[in-house]
Amino acid sequence: MVRGIQHPTKGTDMGALWHPFSDMAAVERDGELVLARGEGAYVFDESGRRYLDATAGLWYANVGHGRTELAEAAARQMSTLAAYSNFGDNATRPTNDLAERLAGIAPVAGSRVFFTSGGSDSVETAAKLARRYWVEVGRPEKTVMVGRQKAYHGMHYAGTALAGIPGNREGYGELGPRTETVEWDSADALRAAFEEVGPDRVAAFFCEPVIGAGGVYAPPEGYLTEVRKACTEYDVLFVADEVVTGYGRIGGSWFASTRYGLEPDMVTTAKGLTSGYLPMGAVLVAPRVAEPFFREPGTWLRHGYTYSGHATAAAVALANLDIVEREGLLDEAARLEATLAAELAALADHELVAEVRAGTGAVAAVQLADATLAPRAVLALRGLGVATRAVGAGALQVSPAFVMTDEQVADLAAAFGEALDSLQ
Repeated sequence: MVRGIQHPTKGTDMGALWHPFSDMAAVERDGELVLARGEGAYVFDESGRRYLDATAGLWYANVGHGRTELAEAAARQMSTLAAYSNFGDNATRPTNDLAERLAGIAPVAGSRVFFTSGGSDSVETAAKLARRYWVEVGRPEKTVMVGRQKAYHGMHYAGTALAGIPGNREGYGELGPRTETVEWDSADALRAAFEEVGPDRVAAFFCEPVIGAGGVYAPPEGYLTEVRKACTEYDVLFVADEVVTGYGRIGGSWFASTRYGLEPDMVTTAKGLTSGYLPMGAVLVAPRVAEPFFREPGTWLRHGYTYSGHATAAAVALANLDIVEREGLLDEAARLEATLAAELAALADHELVAEVRAGTGAVAAVQLADATLAPRAVLALRGLGVATRAVGAGALQVSPAFVMTDEQVADLAAAFGEALDSLQ
């Protein structure tokens, strides 16, 4: 049941923590929300107050919070060998097993798996690998990468340069490598960019099948098919950024690339790989791109991370994928696709709402007509026991755990309506 707005208790002793993606002066002024535990689709603050988690942490808690099975998987692995470098010819059994597991569900058969520590690492890896691939096949001039307006590709240098969210690029000066940004919904614009830059110079096109942090935008009908076709025609690598959409969030399939039949050259992933229980990412590399590096000894890829293929993270990822399969959570995400669209639809008529974007997987956004109201809406929802955040230009994010029930979605939608009413 949705009750009147109650302002949660906030800590005032800020200490040393510098929050990411935050106005720290405002946080220092207003205090923090300190969360203590989670259970299913809920999280609880240190005073014991419960919040329906509309965002699954940060798009990642696909199997829900408080899964002791994942904690136990971590403890078992840590008690034997917590981690070891996978550089050179080293490996651990969980890492090898997870690589085989991911190759088996990858959108392109025969893919190789390069492990990272998270989504930004995965994008950076794909960007470097794209340029290095063209060097290995004798076309080193292909270095330019293309992204889309509204896109988010993490916050390393390549991902920041590719970003289609202007605020994320401002204040850092020139960023390399050279990138181009095209309209998010126009295959013709992509083709025009290829022509303008010269297809002999374009290395890769980075594409979120469903735009996430930029505001939750599903692809227009036929768009993904057309941009994939353009990349094939112009001999440009197609990189599907599935850090948000991977591992079931788009419903019915492990990857949005599978749902849309994209057969990408690379897939960047993270988040749902472990449901956020440990940091981990992976790049799924199709045979075409991997082949030059496996052809003969002497072709080094001098790239990787200390925790690439971390044994304990891999053990947790395997247990997480077991839960998704055993509990049919891919189908549950498909259920949420329909439920979110149905329950949030009425909000489109609210005076403060410009648009409700839903109907493609377990993601949705409530776009406010006045973007400046978004921070107040987030706080009003928190006062009603719902945790969410603002994304894009004044949209409220909805990306629940796949275990969220239809009744909980109804509660969430009711809270959104009450919070918006309170702002009028």
